[in-house]
Amino acid sequence: MPRWKALPEELDPQVREFAGQLRRLIDRSGLSVAAVADSTGYSKTSWERYLNGRLLPPLRAVLALAEQTGAHPSHLTTLWELAERAWSRAEMRQDVTMEAIRVAQARAALGELDTDPAATGAPTEAKAEKPGKAEKPGKAEKSAPSERPGTPGSGAQPGPAPLSQVPSSADFPRWEAVAPSPQPAPAEGTSGRRHRTPMILVGAVGAVLVAVAGVLLLNPGAEPAKKEAVARTAPAPAPSVEPALPNGVRCTGDGCTGKDPEAMGCGGQHATTPSRGMAGRAVVEVRYSSVCHTAWARISRAAQGDQATISAGGHRATARAERAGDAYTPMVAVSGDPAKVAACGTTVAGLKGCSRPLPATAPGVAAPSGTPSGTSR
Repeated sequence: MPRWKALPEELDPQVREFAGQLRRLIDRSGLSVAAVADSTGYSKTSWERYLNGRLLPPLRAVLALAEQTGAHPSHLTTLWELAERAWSRAEMRQDVTMEAIRVAQARAALGELDTDPAATGAPTEAKAEKPGKAEKPGKAEKSAPSERPGTPGSGAQPGPAPLSQVPSSADFPRWEAVAPSPQPAPAEGTSGRRHRTPMILVGAVGAVLVAVAGVLLLNPGAEPAKKEAVARTAPAPAPSVEPALPNGVRCTGDGCTGKDPEAMGCGGQHATTPSRGMAGRAVVEVRYSSVCHTAWARISRAAQGDQATISAGGHRATARAERAGDAYTPMVAVSGDPAKVAACGTTVAGLKGCSRPLPATAPGVAAPSGTPSGTSR
């Protein structure tokens, strides 16, 4: 008998249940993984991934395993469908996480672009000050140290002074009389300071343009795509004026939530069956009323204790079959496509199954025998 590895802890419960069922089938049949691979046409490596929860097997592989082990194909198909939905949800969550990481990286990159002009502003100012320094009469000052008020001896070598401490013409009132000709240093220093502010403004404007260009290049269609997605998924606004209801219909929309569809007049000729499924031998259906804009679950051919559940619009309703073998849940409001509303059934034996949309060519398929006798349900 094969010795199985522990399934990953982060595995979805429905996928875990399906993988455990496959392992039990192989254990009861006495087949090895290699024998299963030879008889089903899928490689041994693939079956090891299927049985260890690292990959969801295709439906053909599951049906081939059912044929080799003598298991009921419909039961395995039901479990596979539930596992496949759970697997798809897990992949969607992973895609959302990766998208969030990419957005965070893009924002961090844009933040670095925003700080570059500020980091490069100091060298620009330093370069702007160099002409003024070059024009300062350094040699003339060394030749006449006694005329510089408040300065140390000629042997002192002061270090580089900050930009705010660079000497100007105001610090040398006697220099113009000593120098042979007037130097343009004070005027050029003043013009350098005047030109410094426009250069800083130009750098800031350039940084803003670079940031905007980066946003457009990294994610050019994000905003239109988001607006389009919101427009597609947003439910239709409720009418401000309540429409007139047919005779016998006593509620509509959220006003019907939790109420009996037969008592409120939402069934009968106003109800259709957009989806149907099996839970063991029990039939699970979604009943939808276009007049009341509500749906409810119906279970038939059921054993006592089997139950049906429906969820929509944040509301959930459950019904349990009695001795008659059928039951139906209270109503829940539906604002979108009723084919996307699913009802699920659970038998007392633990078998589960959910409804699936019926073909568009057969919207009025008659309910199978064993359904509740009331047509409104």
